[in-house]
Amino acid sequence: MADAPPPYSEVPKGDKGAPDYPPATGYGTTQAGGYPPPQAGYPPPQGGYPPTQPGYQTGSTSATVVVNQPAVTVVQTFTETPVRTQCPHCRADIITATTYDAGTFSWLICVILCLVGCNLGCCLLPFCMDGCQDVVHSCPNCRQQISRWGRM
Repeated sequence: MADAPPPYSEVPKGDKGAPDYPPATGYGTTQAGGYPPPQAGYPPPQGGYPPTQPGYQTGSTSATVVVNQPAVTVVQTFTETPVRTQCPHCRADIITATTYDAGTFSWLICVILCLVGCNLGCCLLPFCMDGCQDVVHSCPNCRQQISRWGRM
């Protein structure tokens, strides 16, 4: 191992075996301020704000912008549960009172039960069951009917 060449950093510059590299430019060298020197083909950087574009005013001007928003329409769905709404009659913010009333579905089930043979009183069961009747929503303040939700 006596003939092994010395490491790269120990090779003298005058030795014919070591390549002669040009001085490094770019990444290894810096100019004042710690920035690399500008590369060819790019203009030198300029400080400050960019020039104003044509059509824009500089100075203190104020403008008022009016934006018209579309009206929001809320669709209230009435089902068999009480609903929070505004009464159209007394304009109060309320939770509707619900009652059950016989409707088309109750009568249809009654007729079907009669045709099947349940005409001794069993055909009247749909009028006693809330699940077969329509739901009436009313205002607890003014007692006016707001909506009716039918089963059919």
